[in-house]
Amino acid sequence: MTAGDLDSPLLGRIVRPADYVRVLATTMRLRSPHFAVHHLAGRPLPLKRPMARGAAAPDEPGTARAGHAPVTASLSTELSTAPTTNPVADVDDSQESGPSALVETPTPAGGLERWLGLVVPKRHSKRAVTRTLLKRQIRSVAAACAPRLEPGLWVVRQRSPFDPKQFPSAASEALKAAARAELRALFERAMRGERDRIKPRPAGAPPSRGKPGKAAKTQTEPSGPVGDTSCAA
Repeated sequence: MTAGDLDSPLLGRIVRPADYVRVLATTMRLRSPHFAVHHLAGRPLPLKRPMARGAAAPDEPGTARAGHAPVTASLSTELSTAPTTNPVADVDDSQESGPSALVETPTPAGGLERWLGLVVPKRHSKRAVTRTLLKRQIRSVAAACAPRLEPGLWVVRQRSPFDPKQFPSAASEALKAAARAELRALFERAMRGERDRIKPRPAGAPPSRGKPGKAAKTQTEPSGPVGDTSCAA
């Protein structure tokens, strides 16, 4: 099974780093011992794609338009002191070659309303096989719950490592089952519209580490289930 097999027609993917920055800048919506969920209402930023090679800009001198003869006037040899009008390339697009154009993120028939991003850092999952396992479970659970999620951009990030004493293998059925159960509980809460009461950290303040040996307490809004909020297996 490849990662593409876990895609959902109702759930797109967040691909631009700028979109990750936007979502992760929001207050954490939900959290569990190993995962955190962020949500931002809206759509991804438009993608910037390079034009086909050999295609010239429509107003570039020396090019021909449809129905018009090519410009053949000789260029002036006089020195021009006019300031340049070439804009500085965006940092995100510094590796693109040739002219580019802004286009909207492609959507299938009916349009997408939800997009998913994953953050599984190496400091929490050192083995690549572990990161792959966790990403598969996040995509699978999110795709099953997508029809009942609020529209917008969703980012799931791993916030702490799984105990290597409890899960010594880098990838095992026990780790898969534990991660899946935890993720399903998170997304079931998300479908009910729950939010953790987390006090936003002041700008520029260092992250709180909490007291050693004590887990952070999570307060949630009491909310009963609305209809069937279980994710399909």
